Amino acid sequence: MENSMNEQFRNRTKTLAISIVKMYGSWRKCDEIYIMGKQLLRCSTSVAANYRAVCRARSEKERYAKMCIVVEEADETLFWLELLGESELVPIMSLEKIYSEAEEILKVMASYKSKLENKLK
Repeated sequence: MENSMNEQFRNRTKTLAISIVKMYGSWRKCDEIYIMGKQLLRCSTSVAANYRAVCRARSEKERYAKMCIVVEEADETLFWLELLGESELVPIMSLEKIYSEAEEILKVMASYKSKLENKLK
């Protein structure tokens, strides 16, 4: 069961990162979007990369440490999406689907992090 969940979320986190890369490429270019967009690209791709590391962890402590990074980067992804939308640099409507997926990934990862934390106690 855990392997299928790992595979599902490896795919979901990578798909989210790819969606954000494509979305960023379609935005008009200005300094504000460039700066915030680059931050969004970094944290969203970090979610996917670090979740892969979670799946390859050599110990429960390493898995927990990587999961902490995943949760932090997923939350930062939401922050940059919110900032881009609320500053009206990007239409909020165009962010809703990606925001919803990022939020769901964050909730699942935060729950998984809590379970790992309890295991380590």
